[in-house]
Amino acid sequence: MELTSPKIIKELLAKYQTRPSKGLGQNFLIDKNILEKIIDSADIKPTDIVLEVGPGMGVLTQELAKKAKRVIAVEKDETMIEILKETINNYKNLEVIQGDILKTDLKLPKKYKVIANIPYYITAPLIRFLLENKNQPEEIILMLQKEVAQRICPSTSLRAGSNPHMSLLAVSVQFYAQPKIVSYVSKGCFWPSPKIDSAIIKITPTKKYDLASELFFKIVKAGFSHPRKQLAGNLSQALDIKKEKTAEWLAQNKINPTQRAETLSIDSWIALAKSFSA
Repeated sequence: MELTSPKIIKELLAKYQTRPSKGLGQNFLIDKNILEKIIDSADIKPTDIVLEVGPGMGVLTQELAKKAKRVIAVEKDETMIEILKETINNYKNLEVIQGDILKTDLKLPKKYKVIANIPYYITAPLIRFLLENKNQPEEIILMLQKEVAQRICPSTSLRAGSNPHMSLLAVSVQFYAQPKIVSYVSKGCFWPSPKIDSAIIKITPTKKYDLASELFFKIVKAGFSHPRKQLAGNLSQALDIKKEKTAEWLAQNKINPTQRAETLSIDSWIALAKSFSA
């Protein structure tokens, strides 16, 4: 079944008496070239086990099943589960689970990959869920909002001569992994078309820093507690440290106390965590 065809998508929706859910961020991929880019970037081998989040009608699921040893697809929408029974019933290496990925107790193998065209509202919690999991995936391939992808990836967030404009999510990802943008995706590659363009990113987990994550994120979350306010005030208030001591701490790491949290690179946050003393 050609699931990149808007005609077939509309026919399936009509058959099951449903429509794309804005609340669940349902925008169906209709561009074969983008589908191929996602599959190619994952470098799926016949021994791979793949977790797909939000398979929708199964356009990506079909291609994953052709290459992987096993595919576990988790879908929240009950109607999409019914549609999937029709569109992917020829594949015997597929397991479809109805539920919320953030609340479903999955029994995953030690080695697996995550590939997903996810609704934008779940981007941050899903990435944190995967990277903070004791059983991290080998690789994460995601389609997400272009602007979010640019902030997450250091090659785009740290342009020469400009501030990083980092986010809490970007810092989290760069602490645990090496992210990179694979390709940009026009909003016209989906039906219905979203209001913004997307990007395919590849996140490769790799523990790069010899540092306790609890302390690191305590400091980072303190810095971002009021994103529009100055860093020194945020750190002093959230960590209950005197302003004079905070100023010395920042100066030690060559950070201006009037900076905002978004202007610090991952290396600056690491330096702050390593030099922190309550």
